[in-house]
Amino acid sequence: MAPEAPTRIHAVLTSADAVRAALVELSDESKAAQVARYLRAVPGGYGEGDRFRGVPVPQVRAIAKRAVLDDDELERLVAGPWHEERMAALCVAVAQAKRISRLLGSKRAQRDPDSQAVQEALARREELGRRYLDWVGRDLVNNWDLVDTSAEHLVGAWLLVPLAGAQGLPSRITDLIASSNVWERRVAVMSTFASTRAGTDWPTYAAARQLLDDPHDLIHKAVGWMLREAGKRVDEASLIAFLDQYAARMPRTMLRYAIERFSPEVRAHYRSLRV
Repeated sequence: MAPEAPTRIHAVLTSADAVRAALVELSDESKAAQVARYLRAVPGGYGEGDRFRGVPVPQVRAIAKRAVLDDDELERLVAGPWHEERMAALCVAVAQAKRISRLLGSKRAQRDPDSQAVQEALARREELGRRYLDWVGRDLVNNWDLVDTSAEHLVGAWLLVPLAGAQGLPSRITDLIASSNVWERRVAVMSTFASTRAGTDWPTYAAARQLLDDPHDLIHKAVGWMLREAGKRVDEASLIAFLDQYAARMPRTMLRYAIERFSPEVRAHYRSLRV
């Protein structure tokens, strides 16, 4: 599928260098220092070594909306040394993935699933997903904000939403869960948001069961958040059943995030189960 041109009347950005120049125009050193601290890009932090322009995310997204990049230029942008460049590249890829999801969910696609347009969309979705997992493996998607912007749309919509009533995670997801790279594990967790939004919650619980003993706080937060969303958007009874079975084993932060929407009495009950 060819990239779509932006509908808003702005100068179209057709190269990685053009996107970079637009980001430089909005750079702010004081904000860059603040963001670096927030995303732990400090000695010993999980974001150590990253560099920031200090461009707020809404402005990065606005720049990405103006970008029409072929795959080579997208690759150049995501491989850049600045955090905002990688965020912009991910926003461009996510916009493509969202257009594909809308096309595949359309009545026309449902009526004619073997049409050339549908097959091209499926192929492009897979290509975007494979590229994204390569970026993650190369440590280009290297902080939680980058993961949370992208994993649902570039991995979840590709690998999990089509499973519907199946009950086994794909090997690509289980490989991510087993990874020593915290960002790959967070991608696995956050990808389940796509299936939750589509009304299917079992991928969230399947991933959560495999990550109960994960040592990293960023995984505890992500799993707890996705559990809470599964209970909120799909079926609260399933969340309660999961908590009844696993609350005693769950890390404190994971449990706290998962039970956030419950009453004070229910939250106190589940906290009391932790050993």
